[in-house]
Amino acid sequence: MSVIVKDLTKVYDGRPVVNQISFVAKPGEILGFLGPNGAGKTTTMKMICCYTQPTSGSITVNGHDALSEPLLVRKNIGYLPEHNPLYEEMYVKEFLQFIASIHKIENKAKRISEVIELTGLGKEQNKIIGTLSKGYRQRVGLAQAILHDSKVLILDEPTSGLDTNQLVDIRNLIRSLGKEKTVIFSSHIMQEVQALCDRVVIINDGILVADESIDVLSRRMAGSRQLFLRFERGQINTAPFMELDGIEGMTFNQGLYTVTMKEEIELRPAIFHIAAKENQAIIEMRQEKANIEEIFRKLTKAKDHV
Repeated sequence: MSVIVKDLTKVYDGRPVVNQISFVAKPGEILGFLGPNGAGKTTTMKMICCYTQPTSGSITVNGHDALSEPLLVRKNIGYLPEHNPLYEEMYVKEFLQFIASIHKIENKAKRISEVIELTGLGKEQNKIIGTLSKGYRQRVGLAQAILHDSKVLILDEPTSGLDTNQLVDIRNLIRSLGKEKTVIFSSHIMQEVQALCDRVVIINDGILVADESIDVLSRRMAGSRQLFLRFERGQINTAPFMELDGIEGMTFNQGLYTVTMKEEIELRPAIFHIAAKENQAIIEMRQEKANIEEIFRKLTKAKDHV
């Protein structure tokens, strides 16, 4: 029940807008799919959903090939595009009944009632879609994406237009859905990505520039070879610490030691052990991490899209 993208390329007018990208989105995780405007995010999502054919490469959704089995792929995907297309002259509940009929959902009334409750559309269900605020129209779009209970959800800017209270509700819903489904999630709100996503794929100018868990990426982009220590006594004898295999240097500035390591290794337990042996109380130990916004800027700043 995963999405496998391999060497995916899309060329428009002789220019690759998506250039040989590969990644896997797994069940039970929320994958953040990020990139500046024009990086190829939406094009990639459309190819996964079989709305646009790739120039080359392959896409597999729950074991179905997007080129040879597009209808089966679409059955397995719930898609909320960035520009949410809705029949604005229809009532909310009427629209969901129409979508349920397309998907041939059994016990439509029960499922529609469940989705209306999940997306907080109860008070709006008998209103015409065109009269709703942008935030509620976005909820209707999310409702149609999850209505057929697909194994894969592709959400392109799903929280666009929501107010603060609505954001909390929809984020909680996405987090809940991500426990059982494969969720590919795109957003320009970096704090939202940090809060929701287990892993991120970042593309820039159609090229994949990152595919890692947020935690690993944060440590790497912050320079995870540095550890910061503050001792109760201020300056100390650093010789016992320098004997540790993996420590390259220790410098002292304004009460804080910066420990430089040769590579990404876990030295904190060993440092605690030596400190206790030397009767040196550690009052601060931290390994700085970059937040997702800093990571995004570093990886995409070359073209100054952000």
